[in-house]
Amino acid sequence: MSDEHILDRDIDFSDIPESTPEELKRAVRIGRPSTGKAKHMIAFRIAPNLLSRIKKLAAKRETPYQTLLHELLEDAVKRQRA
Repeated sequence: MSDEHILDRDIDFSDIPESTPEELKRAVRIGRPSTGKAKHMIAFRIAPNLLSRIKKLAAKRETPYQTLLHELLEDAVKRQRA
């Protein structure tokens, strides 16, 4: 089996039966649970070398880099309040 990415348009779905109306009625949306603590998605510009350093630090900590960024920002804001 190849590790190469396959585009959706190249996948053969012909052997998968269509869902019946009854199956579709029972279908439920699956996603992140509502916790009341949802984070907001934002976009901002960051220097490539800084992002690279953050990603390396996150990898060393075995945590997603977005989580690390959140923690770093939270700590910086707490220090500003003190």
